[in-house]
Amino acid sequence: MLVALATALGIVFFSGAAASADPTPAELEQQIDQAWNRLEPIIEQHNAVKAQLAVNKAKSEQLARQIEPLALQVDLAMSKVSDLAQAYYKGGNTSAFNALLSSGSPTKFADQLDLLDQVARFQAQEVSGVTKLRAQYEQQKKPLDNLVAQLAITEAQQAAVEKEINAEIARLQALRLKAYGSGAGLGSLRPAPCPYFYPGGPAGIAVKYACAQIGKPYVWAAAGPNAFDCSGLTLAAWAKAGVSLPHNAAAQKRAVPAVSRANLRPGDLVFYYSDVHHVGMYVGGDWIVHASMPGVPIQMRKIDAAPIAGYGRPG
Repeated sequence: MLVALATALGIVFFSGAAASADPTPAELEQQIDQAWNRLEPIIEQHNAVKAQLAVNKAKSEQLARQIEPLALQVDLAMSKVSDLAQAYYKGGNTSAFNALLSSGSPTKFADQLDLLDQVARFQAQEVSGVTKLRAQYEQQKKPLDNLVAQLAITEAQQAAVEKEINAEIARLQALRLKAYGSGAGLGSLRPAPCPYFYPGGPAGIAVKYACAQIGKPYVWAAAGPNAFDCSGLTLAAWAKAGVSLPHNAAAQKRAVPAVSRANLRPGDLVFYYSDVHHVGMYVGGDWIVHASMPGVPIQMRKIDAAPIAGYGRPG
């Protein structure tokens, strides 16, 4: 799937770049926007995979710790049985005959053999019980190990795709800088007060933090303190207010209560696009703060600049 995405994105990038030998700034912006709307969902998917990878690694490590004492018990029980078997083997018939002579009677010798057999059966039962229990834990751990291995592969694949896409974004960004100059066509990063009004409480802490990050760079999968992606910014802002959010826009939407647009207040989250691959923080006055894409610093923008998928209120 990731290979197919990379191929499709490569087609979009290269076909877009070849559309004009000398593209205008508007054409370059359109190319970047089209490319980014295909890139950002992959970044958000990467964040979700990375979080799930950490969860499953922790589960696997916990099971490994639970299995370790059982493995030691099995080793100890097996060692006892091995010592018993070796002693009997080394003694052989001579030991059995000597035991018979020293016992004074065949009946006592038979009792000794019966006792030895009972001990051996007890040891075997003990080993069997512990081995079965360890096998149960290993059976539970095996699918987790497989999942962790698969998630690691997926993460590596996503990183490879990201490397290719970031190279294309950098190329387009260089063209945009050439077209616009050092201003890069971004205009003012803070065109209105941020926050537009202060809500107080945990929301006030979160929105104040988000506004303070204006001007910092976008870096995919980053959650501060020096760079952020979209869900990383909202995660870090609300973390300052003591509220935990997942590092994924769609997961954040599922994690917080929905609010209506009429009831929006600074600190609320605004989710974008039908697949919810982008999120920003409402700061009042129909403005949001968001981390948009590589090459574009964190900034304010009007709330309706992209298709809205919903609103949510952490805390």
